[in-house]
Amino acid sequence: MIRLALLLTGAPALRRRWGVLMGLGAAACLLALLIFIDSSDGVNVVATYTFGYILVLSGAAGMFGMLSRQARFNRMVLARAFGMLVLGLLIIDFPWDNQIANSLLFGLAFLLDGLLRMAGAWVLRYPRWRLAIFFGLVELGFAAMAIGNWPISYRQTVPFSIALLLALNGATVMRIALALRRLPADGSILSIPGFGPPGWYTHIDKAKAGAIGAEGPVEPMVVRIWTPTGSAEIATRRPVVDRYIAAVDKHGKISSGHAVLDFAPHMYISHYPADEVERPATGFLNSLRATAENDVPGRFLDSYQYEVDTWFPADAHISFRRFNAARLLTHWGIYRLDNTYNFTRRNCSVAVAVALDAALEGMGGKGPLWRRLPSLLLNPDLWVAAVLRRRAETLTWTPMLAYDYARALRRVVEPPPLRWVERLGEAWRRWRASRNREAEA
Repeated sequence: MIRLALLLTGAPALRRRWGVLMGLGAAACLLALLIFIDSSDGVNVVATYTFGYILVLSGAAGMFGMLSRQARFNRMVLARAFGMLVLGLLIIDFPWDNQIANSLLFGLAFLLDGLLRMAGAWVLRYPRWRLAIFFGLVELGFAAMAIGNWPISYRQTVPFSIALLLALNGATVMRIALALRRLPADGSILSIPGFGPPGWYTHIDKAKAGAIGAEGPVEPMVVRIWTPTGSAEIATRRPVVDRYIAAVDKHGKISSGHAVLDFAPHMYISHYPADEVERPATGFLNSLRATAENDVPGRFLDSYQYEVDTWFPADAHISFRRFNAARLLTHWGIYRLDNTYNFTRRNCSVAVAVALDAALEGMGGKGPLWRRLPSLLLNPDLWVAAVLRRRAETLTWTPMLAYDYARALRRVVEPPPLRWVERLGEAWRRWRASRNREAEA
């Protein structure tokens, strides 16, 4: 989440304040150290309950915000808000002591994330996949400690997890702050090593920033998605797998859908293999490896109209009015020099997601840094986008993952007329009005 918030803040604003970022990162690491070494209840209780109340307030704001007339119902946002509310209540021990339940929940979270990280690394074989498996094993060790009540007691599990979160994010902020100090004036924050998995942004260090305007150009930037289920005749539905990975049609062929980014008439990003490859369900895992033997020549299609004429219209569309067109065009001019296609490492959805990141750098709000960055970090939609980005880093970008990511980012860079705090107030007023009408009746 920290990296995404910094991306949307933009390198120009951050580069001038790299020392402030360094101080914030050091303060987070220091607080984490205090929590680690504190054997009394002092710092631990304050940190634990503060974290718990933040989760409660964020979850409640997200749930009440969905009650607004202007808010569009979104199951992912609602589920995330409900989960944060429940976890926050458990952490503050409401309505009763929940130390064991907290430990089991945090242990389960470490376990699932570690297993997913290891499975993704083993199947996809990204560069440095062995390092990913090592960190997955570390997470399994944390899970065992949280569930087993040794060497960390149930009472210490939540403070330990908070300290670990603070330390990791603090170290990330300090590393990025040092890199920003050396970043050229027209450089992109995406060119900082480690900002994403290997291969996502390796070319961006050659791109210049261009002028970042307050508003985007007249022509919108549109993310268009052909869903896996809409692109094939599906015999058996598997809701999560069909949506985020791939669907199997009635003939046993794999349908993964398709994603494009359309900025007509200036550019069109649609990455295909040069020769269409039919992927049978058998042996599908081998084709997922992000290794050189699965690289094939690719091609970039010319226009959305061509795809409509030769295939059919896309199922879903996300339109952006506010973005950095200069950065997007410069990014695309360099990205398209390499047409290599890899089903996992360099597919249509990866091309769209990295272009979206390049186009939205610095578009996360206006005003001074001290106001923009906290506003982003407290935005529920940024949390949703960060979760989706984390899943893509662990596995890969798929069309529906890119769609949900684009939808969350649009709510961040082009917020609805009422912000979430205002939506909370409106929901409260509507509830009071309905109670008054019931009393009068």
